[in-house]
This record gives sequence, structure tokens and C-alpha cells, in this order.
Amino acid sequence: MTFAGINYLAVIVAAAVAFALSGVWYRLLAKPWMAAHGFTSESIRKHHGKGAAPTPFIVAIVANLVMAVMLAGLMWHLNAFSLRAGMISGALVWVGFVITTLAVNNTFGMRSAKLIWIDGGHWLVALLLMGAIIGAWGL
Repeated sequence: MTFAGINYLAVIVAAAVAFALSGVWYRLLAKPWMAAHGFTSESIRKHHGKGAAPTPFIVAIVANLVMAVMLAGLMWHLNAFSLRAGMISGALVWVGFVITTLAVNNTFGMRSAKLIWIDGGHWLVALLLMGAIIGAWGL
């Protein structure tokens, strides 16, 4: 299932895996993440109501898809399709764009440095997984 040199099945799977990782990651790190934000379970329930709000999940799914497409496009442009090349591409995107952005936004936002590591670690693993899947599946 390729179009314009990109394997879109790999992109969809990569985005789905990254989305699933998010669920596991933030389930495991929910308490430190909430503490770093100054949130409590009660304040989150008060804001979102009894059930989980769908908007953040929709945004996350779309964002993961966009990120996977862009990573695949970058790898296609570089003609770098292998497990190793995918993971290197994911790591370089993380270093060049993701962790730097998180560091700036969280520092100026006067947020806890723990958020940089919790969120940054999540995106590093997500991009490594996306890159590995897209790279291994190739064109």
C-alpha cells in the first residue's frame, strides 16, 4: 500500500503503536505527570467530568498520524529505509525538534523540569518505534 513512495500501511501501524504507547506510558507515569503539572485526580475530573473527554484522544490520534507521515516522508526523501535508518531518523527528529521544543516551552511556561523528561521520554520512544516500523517495512 504505497503512494508517492510512502508505505501508508506502515505509517498507520506506526501511528497506532505510538498511540498505544502513550496509553501505557502515561498510565505508568500518571502520578508524577499530574504532580509536575500541579493537577489532582479531583481537578482533572472537575475539568473533564466523569468520563474521559474525547478531544485530547482525537488530537493525539491525528498528531500521531501526521508525525508518522512526516517521518516517512523524511525517510523517503533521504532514501533511508531500514530498521536502523528508521530509528536514527526518529532519534534525530527527537533531538532536533521535539526535546528542544519541550525544553523551551516548559522552561518559559515555568513548569517542572520533570515534564520535559516525562513527555520527552515518551516522544523519544514513540519516534524510535515509528521509525523502526516505517524503516523495517520500507517502501
